[in-house]
Amino acid sequence: MTHTLHLTVHYPHPGLAIATIVGDMDVQTAPSLRAGALEIIDQGHPRLALDLAQVGFCDSAGLSAIIGIWHAAQGAGGSLSLAAVPDRLMRMLSMTGVDSLLPVHATAADVIDSQPTSEDR
Repeated sequence: MTHTLHLTVHYPHPGLAIATIVGDMDVQTAPSLRAGALEIIDQGHPRLALDLAQVGFCDSAGLSAIIGIWHAAQGAGGSLSLAAVPDRLMRMLSMTGVDSLLPVHATAADVIDSQPTSEDR
């Protein structure tokens, strides 16, 4: 484990943010993940997707951060989606039932394609 986490964000639609996470989601990095995601939501992007393709490890603290981010997005009238979830994390989501709460997409592009644009609303 590297105990480092990098978060980069892009905004493909108004109100939608895609946060790409690189590194491990663990007890050391979960607080910064949660803080970064909450800042994105607070800045007016309540529809958030986490691109997890480059996550090497996730423990219960990382899972707790995902759940906390989901609650914050819901509270802001938005949603949380996950993209490119690694197999080990997908098993954890399934075992805990979190996969029934969050949309899971194969890629970040699939998240963008599934979101309504301003013309669709």
